Amino acid sequence: MEKTSIEQLAAIKDYLKQNNRFESKSVEHIRQEMVEAAANMPSHTDVTVERVRVGPLSGEWIIPVEAAPPDDKVILYFHGGGFVSGTCEFYRDLAARIAKASGMKVLIIEYRLAPEYIYPAANEDCIGAYRWLLANGYSASDIVFGGDSVGASLALMTLISLRDEGSELPAGAYLISPHTDLVHLDGESYHSRAELDPTGSLEGNKRILETYVGTRTEWASILSPLRMSLQGLPDLLVQVGDHEVLLSDSTRLAERARGAGVHVELEIWDNMWSVFHFLAYMLPEAEQAITKIGKFVRAKLDE
Repeated sequence: MEKTSIEQLAAIKDYLKQNNRFESKSVEHIRQEMVEAAANMPSHTDVTVERVRVGPLSGEWIIPVEAAPPDDKVILYFHGGGFVSGTCEFYRDLAARIAKASGMKVLIIEYRLAPEYIYPAANEDCIGAYRWLLANGYSASDIVFGGDSVGASLALMTLISLRDEGSELPAGAYLISPHTDLVHLDGESYHSRAELDPTGSLEGNKRILETYVGTRTEWASILSPLRMSLQGLPDLLVQVGDHEVLLSDSTRLAERARGAGVHVELEIWDNMWSVFHFLAYMLPEAEQAITKIGKFVRAKLDE
Protein backbone atom coordinates (compact mmCIF):
# COMPACT_ATOMS: atom_id res chain seq x y z
CA MET A 1 0.00 0.00 0.00
CA GLU A 2 1.46 3.32 -1.08
CA LYS A 3 2.02 5.85 1.70
CA THR A 4 2.80 9.54 1.88
CA SER A 5 6.25 10.33 3.23
CA ILE A 6 6.54 11.43 6.85
CA GLU A 7 8.16 14.68 5.67
CA GLN A 8 5.26 15.53 3.37
CA LEU A 9 2.73 14.67 6.06
CA ALA A 10 4.52 16.94 8.53
CA ALA A 11 4.39 19.82 6.05
CA ILE A 12 0.67 19.28 5.41
CA LYS A 13 -0.11 19.12 9.12
CA ASP A 14 1.87 22.31 9.81
CA TYR A 15 -0.19 24.10 7.17
CA LEU A 16 -3.47 22.74 8.53
CA LYS A 17 -2.57 23.73 12.10
CA GLN A 18 -2.03 27.31 10.96
CA ASN A 19 -5.21 27.59 8.89
CA ASN A 20 -7.92 25.27 10.18
CA ARG A 21 -8.54 25.92 13.87
CA PHE A 22 -12.34 25.95 14.10
CA GLU A 23 -12.56 27.46 17.58
CA SER A 24 -10.75 30.69 16.67
CA LYS A 25 -12.85 31.73 13.66
CA SER A 26 -16.21 33.44 13.28
CA VAL A 27 -19.02 31.63 11.50
CA GLU A 28 -18.81 34.16 8.67
CA HIS A 29 -15.07 33.52 8.30
CA ILE A 30 -15.56 29.75 8.24
CA ARG A 31 -18.23 30.01 5.56
CA GLN A 32 -16.23 32.41 3.41
CA GLU A 33 -13.18 30.15 3.57
CA MET A 34 -15.35 27.26 2.41
CA VAL A 35 -16.60 29.29 -0.56
CA GLU A 36 -13.03 30.17 -1.53
CA ALA A 37 -11.85 26.59 -1.10
CA ALA A 38 -14.71 25.24 -3.22
CA ALA A 39 -13.62 27.48 -6.09
CA ASN A 40 -10.21 25.78 -6.08
CA MET A 41 -11.39 22.18 -5.81
CA PRO A 42 -10.46 19.77 -8.60
CA SER A 43 -13.12 19.46 -11.30
CA HIS A 44 -14.43 16.13 -12.58
CA THR A 45 -15.46 15.81 -16.21
CA ASP A 46 -16.53 12.20 -15.70
CA VAL A 47 -19.51 13.02 -13.46
CA THR A 48 -22.65 14.98 -14.10
CA VAL A 49 -23.90 17.48 -11.53
CA GLU A 50 -27.61 18.22 -11.19
CA ARG A 51 -29.14 20.65 -8.74
CA VAL A 52 -32.31 19.42 -7.06
CA ARG A 53 -34.88 20.48 -4.50
CA VAL A 54 -35.16 17.92 -1.72
CA GLY A 55 -38.40 19.11 -0.18
CA PRO A 56 -37.53 22.56 1.22
CA LEU A 57 -33.78 21.94 0.95
CA SER A 58 -31.23 22.50 -1.79
CA GLY A 59 -29.35 19.46 -2.94
CA GLU A 60 -27.15 18.10 -5.68
CA TRP A 61 -26.96 14.84 -7.57
CA ILE A 62 -23.46 13.64 -8.42
CA ILE A 63 -23.68 10.94 -11.07
CA PRO A 64 -20.67 9.01 -12.44
CA VAL A 65 -20.81 8.95 -16.23
CA GLU A 66 -18.74 5.88 -17.09
CA ALA A 67 -20.22 3.64 -14.39
CA ALA A 68 -23.79 3.94 -15.75
CA PRO A 69 -25.13 3.81 -12.17
CA PRO A 70 -28.46 2.14 -11.48
CA ASP A 71 -31.33 4.62 -11.31
CA ASP A 72 -32.85 3.05 -8.22
CA LYS A 73 -29.81 3.03 -5.89
CA VAL A 74 -28.31 6.01 -4.10
CA ILE A 75 -25.89 7.25 -1.46
CA LEU A 76 -27.49 9.92 0.73
CA TYR A 77 -24.62 12.09 1.93
CA PHE A 78 -24.67 14.36 4.99
CA HIS A 79 -21.84 16.90 4.96
CA GLY A 80 -19.70 18.05 7.86
CA GLY A 81 -18.81 21.60 8.83
CA GLY A 82 -19.47 21.81 12.56
CA PHE A 83 -23.22 22.40 11.99
CA VAL A 84 -22.37 25.98 10.87
CA SER A 85 -21.05 25.47 7.34
CA GLY A 86 -21.13 23.12 4.38
CA THR A 87 -22.29 23.41 0.78
CA CYS A 88 -22.80 21.15 -2.20
CA GLU A 89 -20.01 22.98 -4.01
CA PHE A 90 -17.46 22.31 -1.27
CA TYR A 91 -18.37 18.62 -1.10
CA ARG A 92 -18.64 18.07 -4.84
CA ASP A 93 -15.07 16.77 -5.22
CA LEU A 94 -15.36 14.24 -2.39
CA ALA A 95 -18.83 13.16 -3.53
CA ALA A 96 -17.58 12.71 -7.09
CA ARG A 97 -14.73 10.48 -5.94
CA ILE A 98 -17.11 8.38 -3.83
CA ALA A 99 -19.60 8.17 -6.69
CA LYS A 100 -16.90 6.90 -9.06
CA ALA A 101 -15.45 4.49 -6.48
CA SER A 102 -18.85 2.97 -5.76
CA GLY A 103 -20.43 3.24 -9.20
CA MET A 104 -23.46 4.81 -7.53
CA LYS A 105 -24.99 8.25 -7.66
CA VAL A 106 -24.68 10.48 -4.62
CA LEU A 107 -27.23 12.93 -3.27
CA ILE A 108 -25.81 15.74 -1.13
CA ILE A 109 -28.23 17.86 0.86
CA GLU A 110 -27.76 21.30 2.39
CA TYR A 111 -29.46 21.01 5.77
CA ARG A 112 -30.18 24.16 7.78
CA LEU A 113 -27.16 25.58 9.58
CA ALA A 114 -26.54 26.99 13.05
CA PRO A 115 -26.60 29.48 14.65
CA GLU A 116 -29.51 30.63 12.47
CA TYR A 117 -31.15 27.23 12.90
CA ILE A 118 -30.27 25.35 16.05
CA TYR A 119 -31.05 21.82 17.24
CA PRO A 120 -33.02 19.91 16.07
CA ALA A 121 -33.09 21.60 12.63
CA ALA A 122 -30.26 19.62 11.00
CA ASN A 123 -31.52 16.35 12.49
CA GLU A 124 -35.01 16.99 11.14
CA ASP A 125 -33.68 17.88 7.70
CA CYS A 126 -31.69 14.66 7.42
CA ILE A 127 -34.70 12.56 8.34
CA GLY A 128 -36.74 14.60 5.85
CA ALA A 129 -34.23 13.92 3.05
CA TYR A 130 -34.49 10.17 3.65
CA ARG A 131 -38.28 10.35 3.59
CA TRP A 132 -38.07 12.39 0.37
CA LEU A 133 -36.13 9.58 -1.28
CA LEU A 134 -38.69 7.02 -0.12
CA ALA A 135 -41.54 9.19 -1.39
CA ASN A 136 -39.79 9.44 -4.75
CA GLY A 137 -39.67 5.71 -5.31
CA TYR A 138 -36.42 4.60 -3.69
CA SER A 139 -36.49 1.53 -1.46
CA ALA A 140 -34.77 1.62 1.92
CA SER A 141 -32.66 -1.37 0.90
CA ASP A 142 -31.34 0.63 -2.07
CA ILE A 143 -30.05 3.54 0.04
CA VAL A 144 -26.76 3.89 1.91
CA PHE A 145 -26.06 6.79 4.24
CA GLY A 146 -22.70 8.53 4.26
CA GLY A 147 -21.24 11.46 6.13
CA ASP A 148 -18.15 13.05 7.59
CA SER A 149 -17.52 14.68 10.97
CA VAL A 150 -20.86 16.08 12.21
CA GLY A 151 -22.38 14.78 8.97
CA ALA A 152 -21.37 11.29 10.07
CA SER A 153 -22.97 12.09 13.44
CA LEU A 154 -26.15 13.10 11.64
CA ALA A 155 -26.10 9.86 9.65
CA LEU A 156 -25.80 7.87 12.88
CA MET A 157 -28.43 9.94 14.68
CA THR A 158 -30.80 9.59 11.72
CA LEU A 159 -30.45 5.81 11.83
CA ILE A 160 -31.29 5.78 15.54
CA SER A 161 -34.27 8.11 15.09
CA LEU A 162 -35.65 6.06 12.21
CA ARG A 163 -35.24 2.84 14.18
CA ASP A 164 -36.98 4.30 17.20
CA GLU A 165 -39.97 5.38 15.12
CA GLY A 166 -40.22 1.98 13.48
CA SER A 167 -39.21 3.07 9.98
CA GLU A 168 -37.38 0.78 7.60
CA LEU A 169 -33.65 1.45 7.71
CA PRO A 170 -31.23 1.89 4.80
CA ALA A 171 -28.87 -0.87 3.73
CA GLY A 172 -25.87 0.55 5.60
CA ALA A 173 -23.85 3.64 6.45
CA TYR A 174 -20.26 4.74 6.19
CA LEU A 175 -19.04 7.21 8.79
CA ILE A 176 -15.90 9.30 8.28
CA SER A 177 -14.41 10.70 11.50
CA PRO A 178 -17.77 10.70 13.33
CA HIS A 179 -18.57 12.64 16.48
CA THR A 180 -20.38 9.99 18.49
CA ASP A 181 -20.73 11.91 21.74
CA LEU A 182 -21.26 15.66 21.43
CA VAL A 183 -22.59 15.93 24.98
CA HIS A 184 -19.91 14.48 27.23
CA LEU A 185 -16.84 14.99 25.01
CA ASP A 186 -14.93 12.57 27.20
CA GLY A 187 -12.98 10.41 24.77
CA GLU A 188 -9.44 9.59 25.86
CA SER A 189 -8.07 10.74 22.49
CA TYR A 190 -9.13 14.33 23.18
CA HIS A 191 -6.01 14.37 25.35
CA SER A 192 -3.70 11.72 23.87
CA ARG A 193 -4.10 13.11 20.33
CA ALA A 194 -4.34 16.80 21.23
CA GLU A 195 -0.86 17.63 19.95
CA LEU A 196 -1.07 15.32 16.94
CA ASP A 197 -4.39 16.53 15.51
CA PRO A 198 -3.87 19.45 13.09
CA THR A 199 -7.55 20.40 12.77
CA GLY A 200 -9.56 19.17 15.76
CA SER A 201 -9.58 19.97 19.47
CA LEU A 202 -11.68 19.64 22.58
CA GLU A 203 -12.29 23.39 22.57
CA GLY A 204 -13.45 23.32 18.96
CA ASN A 205 -15.89 20.51 19.64
CA LYS A 206 -17.26 22.31 22.68
CA ARG A 207 -18.00 25.21 20.36
CA ILE A 208 -19.74 22.88 17.92
CA LEU A 209 -22.06 21.69 20.67
CA GLU A 210 -22.73 25.16 22.07
CA THR A 211 -23.47 26.61 18.62
CA TYR A 212 -25.87 23.86 17.61
CA VAL A 213 -27.67 23.63 20.95
CA GLY A 214 -27.90 27.42 21.34
CA THR A 215 -29.66 28.52 24.51
CA ARG A 216 -31.61 25.30 24.88
CA THR A 217 -31.18 23.64 28.24
CA GLU A 218 -32.75 20.29 27.34
CA TRP A 219 -29.78 18.65 25.61
CA ALA A 220 -31.21 15.74 23.68
CA SER A 221 -29.74 12.31 24.25
CA ILE A 222 -29.62 11.85 20.47
CA LEU A 223 -26.55 14.14 20.41
CA SER A 224 -24.74 11.36 22.24
CA PRO A 225 -25.52 8.30 20.10
CA LEU A 226 -22.63 6.52 21.80
CA ARG A 227 -24.75 6.43 24.97
CA MET A 228 -27.90 5.22 23.20
CA SER A 229 -29.00 1.74 22.21
CA LEU A 230 -27.40 0.73 18.92
CA GLN A 231 -29.35 -2.47 18.46
CA GLY A 232 -30.93 -3.02 15.07
CA LEU A 233 -28.72 -0.64 13.11
CA PRO A 234 -27.52 -1.70 9.65
CA ASP A 235 -23.91 -2.53 8.79
CA LEU A 236 -21.45 0.30 9.41
CA LEU A 237 -18.08 1.26 7.96
CA VAL A 238 -16.16 3.64 10.24
CA GLN A 239 -12.99 5.36 9.04
CA VAL A 240 -10.91 7.48 11.42
CA GLY A 241 -7.37 8.85 11.57
CA ASP A 242 -4.96 7.67 14.24
CA HIS A 243 -3.93 11.31 14.83
CA GLU A 244 -7.36 12.82 15.45
CA VAL A 245 -9.00 13.73 18.72
CA LEU A 246 -12.13 11.85 17.63
CA LEU A 247 -10.35 8.50 17.52
CA SER A 248 -11.97 7.34 20.76
CA ASP A 249 -15.40 8.31 19.45
CA SER A 250 -14.91 5.80 16.63
CA THR A 251 -13.31 2.99 18.62
CA ARG A 252 -15.93 3.18 21.37
CA LEU A 253 -18.73 3.27 18.78
CA ALA A 254 -17.37 0.15 17.10
CA GLU A 255 -17.08 -1.67 20.42
CA ARG A 256 -20.58 -0.75 21.59
CA ALA A 257 -22.20 -1.40 18.22
CA ARG A 258 -20.59 -4.84 17.95
CA GLY A 259 -21.79 -5.56 21.46
CA ALA A 260 -25.29 -4.74 20.26
CA GLY A 261 -25.03 -7.16 17.37
CA VAL A 262 -24.22 -4.63 14.63
CA HIS A 263 -21.63 -5.54 12.01
CA VAL A 264 -18.93 -2.84 12.02
CA GLU A 265 -15.85 -2.42 9.87
CA LEU A 266 -13.47 -0.11 11.75
CA GLU A 267 -10.51 1.32 9.85
CA ILE A 268 -7.88 3.35 11.72
CA TRP A 269 -5.58 5.13 9.30
CA ASP A 270 -2.02 5.68 10.51
CA ASN A 271 -0.78 9.29 10.73
CA MET A 272 -4.09 10.65 9.38
CA TRP A 273 -6.38 13.36 10.72
CA SER A 274 -10.10 14.16 10.53
CA VAL A 275 -11.56 13.66 7.03
CA PHE A 276 -8.17 13.37 5.34
CA HIS A 277 -10.21 12.19 2.35
CA PHE A 278 -10.41 15.81 1.19
CA LEU A 279 -6.80 15.54 0.04
CA ALA A 280 -7.37 12.54 -2.21
CA TYR A 281 -5.82 14.46 -5.10
CA MET A 282 -2.45 14.27 -3.32
CA LEU A 283 -2.66 11.65 -0.55
CA PRO A 284 -2.64 7.98 -1.65
CA GLU A 285 -4.09 7.05 1.76
CA ALA A 286 -7.14 9.21 1.06
CA GLU A 287 -7.62 7.63 -2.35
CA GLN A 288 -7.33 4.18 -0.79
CA ALA A 289 -9.87 5.06 1.92
CA ILE A 290 -12.35 6.24 -0.71
CA THR A 291 -11.81 3.04 -2.68
CA LYS A 292 -12.76 1.08 0.45
CA ILE A 293 -15.89 3.21 0.85
CA GLY A 294 -16.81 2.35 -2.73
CA LYS A 295 -16.35 -1.36 -2.04
CA PHE A 296 -18.51 -1.14 1.09
CA VAL A 297 -21.29 0.69 -0.75
CA ARG A 298 -21.30 -1.78 -3.63
CA ALA A 299 -21.50 -4.69 -1.21
CA LYS A 300 -24.53 -3.15 0.49
CA LEU A 301 -26.40 -2.08 -2.64
CA ASP A 302 -25.64 -5.17 -4.71
CA GLU A 303 -27.06 -7.52 -2.09
